[in-house]
Amino acid sequence: MKIYSITIFSTENEEAVNLAGEYDLSGFGFFQRGSVQEFMKFFTKTVAERTRPGQRLSVEENNYIFYSYVRTEGLAGVIICDNEYPQRVAFSLLSKILDEFIVKFARNTWQPQTISYPELKTYLIKYQDPKEADQITKVQEQLDETKQVMNKTIESLLQRGEKLDDLIDRSQEISFQSKAFYKQAKKVYE
Repeated sequence: MKIYSITIFSTENEEAVNLAGEYDLSGFGFFQRGSVQEFMKFFTKTVAERTRPGQRLSVEENNYIFYSYVRTEGLAGVIICDNEYPQRVAFSLLSKILDEFIVKFARNTWQPQTISYPELKTYLIKYQDPKEADQITKVQEQLDETKQVMNKTIESLLQRGEKLDDLIDRSQEISFQSKAFYKQAKKVYE
């Protein structure tokens, strides 16, 4: 699970304007990074422009998913991540980032690429592992682990139960044979 990009746009006009963005291109070759970043900028802008205000949208392209959320105030956020990244965590992060952005920056300061928002880098790093960043995901994983342990325990109990049934059946056979032997021995001694 990996996040490659977090970008914030102003969508007040027809054309989305890039206000701030952060990228993690470490998984790409050094000479590919410039082209990959240009592709990401283009695609995130396109997704932001095509997402209606108040709407959350996810677009899948090859092994990547673009999560987009456009607020009614004319502010959009787009996250690019791999297809394993949890949707709930991505949209939760977008909501958090856009809420903080609106509080921190007045609308009249929304100029293209002039806003310094270092928190994006922090979020990009922190949310690489959604289990550590999101408590609900962390609790869900713990529940899943507990469920697996319980299933294994129940399976082993069932196996033991089956073995006990076999022993009980055998003991009933033995007791039947023992009774027959006792009767036979009693006849011989009489």
